[in-house]
This record gives sequence, structure tokens and C-alpha cells, in this order.
Amino acid sequence: MRRPSGRPVPPYDEHPTAERPHRAHRAGPRPRPPARAHRDLRILWWVNAVDGLGSQASGLVLPLLLLELGHSPGTAGSLASVAALSGVVLGPIVAVPADQGRRRRLMTGSAALAALCTGVLALMCLGRPALWVVMALALAERLCAVAYEAASRGALVHVAAADELPRAAAGMEVGDQISLVVGPVLGGALFQLARPLPFLADALSYAAAALGVRSIRTPLDTPAVAQAAPVERGTRPRATWAARLGAAKAGVVMVSRSPVLRLVLVWTSTAGGTLTLLFYTALFRLGADEQGAAAGGVLAAAGAAGLLGALVAAPAVRRLGATRLLTLAAWLLPVPCGALVWADGAVGWGVAFAGLSLLVPLITVVLSSVAVACTPAALQSRTASVLGSVAALAAAGAPALASLMVTVWSLRTPVLLCTVLFGALAVYTQVRAPGVLRAGAVSATGTGDGHG
Repeated sequence: MRRPSGRPVPPYDEHPTAERPHRAHRAGPRPRPPARAHRDLRILWWVNAVDGLGSQASGLVLPLLLLELGHSPGTAGSLASVAALSGVVLGPIVAVPADQGRRRRLMTGSAALAALCTGVLALMCLGRPALWVVMALALAERLCAVAYEAASRGALVHVAAADELPRAAAGMEVGDQISLVVGPVLGGALFQLARPLPFLADALSYAAAALGVRSIRTPLDTPAVAQAAPVERGTRPRATWAARLGAAKAGVVMVSRSPVLRLVLVWTSTAGGTLTLLFYTALFRLGADEQGAAAGGVLAAAGAAGLLGALVAAPAVRRLGATRLLTLAAWLLPVPCGALVWADGAVGWGVAFAGLSLLVPLITVVLSSVAVACTPAALQSRTASVLGSVAALAAAGAPALASLMVTVWSLRTPVLLCTVLFGALAVYTQVRAPGVLRAGAVSATGTGDGHG
């Protein structure tokens, strides 16, 4: 894949022309990644998009399947809660072996097992499967998906050089946005044709992901010199468990000690919870008037705007620099959010959500690229799992909070709270981001170019 013309993408500097004094001390120019890395990055993009498309397609219809089989909405909600909790718990655990030389095996193995579970579920849907069968297969697939996601979080740094990380992260974000837009529509259409089809499509997407990961030629595992020393035979069990606990805590320690990762943590947890709160507020507002089609239109507009934001993210970083883009997007977020105070119908909510969805991918690309760049290769999955788990916990209480605020006060109450939170994030970013990202640019030189 050819690199965009012009100056390389600056992952931290305020502007492409900003001075980078730390590079003057280096012995020579940074070596360009091998040609195979461009091919492998393209494969990783496609793997991410195909896997997300299948997951979104089957994720939408699983509750519909349970309802069609005669089970209550509470059953479907319980399954979703258990799956979300499993991701919070299992992700950091799986991240340890992924960072210690087993990334490719974990990705291919978990994708293959997920394909098997989803394929069996599709086969069972030819009849009327028992609830325990559906729950067991769906939960097994979810656990495999969590393992795959935890292992894959450290793959990007191995196939993209540091100055290409914003572009690489933007490609991943494009795949995510396409999946969010197309996946539910595809899943619903396939479910109308035949019950097993969405799950069959998901099984095929997992199989394609496993084959795609195997076809990546760039080493995805941390070099042996960077791995933690293995526990010797004969070591006392207490020392063995202490070593394992220390390896599991390494991601938490890394996040707590890195100003850049603390910035990312504040953003992902606060913004993730705030957006989830807004999403459920929109559902309560539009659903109260029995505007199911209107709610779908709002989500479609948000998805299209999110895809546009992902497409322009890398050029925006190249033109403005990461710090300026992050600060600008942070100050713009309260505008569409605050406009929801006066929004009265689906059109107003759709326009406001489109504005939010246009800005969020810009922030996501900046934060993901700086997080990858400042994290050592041996800690990529563990650090990302910590960030993801905290963000998931922050978003977990948003539905209940939205319901409480709408019931006790009004629909405007959660909107006002979200506007205040976005405003506080903007002030925090204005104060902290320039110095933190500038210091991160200096410290990132010690992490290498990211190729294993």
C-alpha cells in the first residue's frame, strides 16, 4: 500500500512543521518498514472489518432469536450482561500470554473456536434449540471473541511504523464504522430469510479472520528479549503465582505511570460512559413516541457520519497534528450535545448524533495511535485491556443512570449532564494534552518502531 503523499503523519506534534529536537540525537534516519508490512497492515484492516461485520450481524439477531423461541427480554438482557462482564474479566487475563509470545496462536485459535461455536449454533437454529444450548454456545463464542480481541490489541504496533500509526488506526476505525452501519442491516435481512443465516455469516467471518491472521507474514509476537523471564521449574507455587500476578498487573502499572495513557484512560472512560448515556436517552425519547423507524434513522445517520469521520481522520491528523485535532474536537463535542436540549424530534436528534459521530472517530484515532506509540511492544495487549475494561465498566452503569434521570427528572437532565461532562473534558484536554503529548513524543522514541 502506498503511503500518502507529503509529510509523514505526526503522531504527537501540534503541527506537521513543529520542531522535533529529540530526533537530532539519533544516529540515522528511522528505517522504513519492510514492504510486507504494508501488505500485512492491509490484511489486518480487512480482518478487522470482516470480523466486526459478522459480529454485528449476529449480535443484533441473538436477542431476536431468544424472543422468537419464547423467552423473555430479561433472558436476552442477562446474556448480554454476562457477556460484557466476561470481557472485563477475561480480557486482561488473556492479554498476558498474548504479550509473551502467543499472540498469533491466540488470535487464530480463538477465531477458529468462535467459528466452530457459531457454526454449531447456526446448525442448531434449523430446529428449536433449548435455552441452555443457545446460552452455552453464545457465551462460548463471546469468550472466544474476547480472547481474540485481547490478543489482537497488540498486533497493530508490529505492522505499522510509529509515523504511520494514525493512518493505521484510522483504517481500523473505518472497518469498525462500516461494521456498525452494515452489520445490523445485514443481520436483520439474513434473519428474515432464514434463522441460521446470520450465525452462519458470523462463523464464516471468524474463519476468514483466522485465515487472515495466519497469512500475515510480519511477526506479531514480542521478541524473546523483551518477554518476561519464564518461571523456572521447581519454583515454589507462591513465587509462581506472584510472578503471574506481577505479569497481570503490568498493564495497570503502565497506565498509572504514563501521563499519555492516563490521558487516554480519562477520555475513553468518560466519553464512553457519556455517549452510552446519550444513546439510551435517545432510545427513551424516540421509543416513547413509538418511533422505531425514527430511532433507526437516527442510528443510520450517526453511523454514516462516523464512517465519514473515520475516513478524514488520518488526513486531519496530518494537516493539524494530533494535539490540535484532539483539542479542537474536544471543544466541538459539547456543541451537538448541548443542541439536544432543544431537539424535539427525530430530525433534531439525528443531526445532533451525526455531529457527535463525526467528531468521535477523530478523537479515537488520535488516542489509539498515541497509546500504541507510547506503550512498549511487550505490554501492548495488557495496557489496551486495562483501558478497555475501565471504559466498559464506565459504560455499564449508563443505561440504568439514563433510566433513573429520565424517570425522576426529564429527558433534558441526562443531556445537560453529558454536555457538562464533555465541557469538562474539553477543559482538561486544553490544559493537559499539549504538554502530555509532547512529552509522550520524547518517551516514545524508546519503544522502537513497533515491528517485531
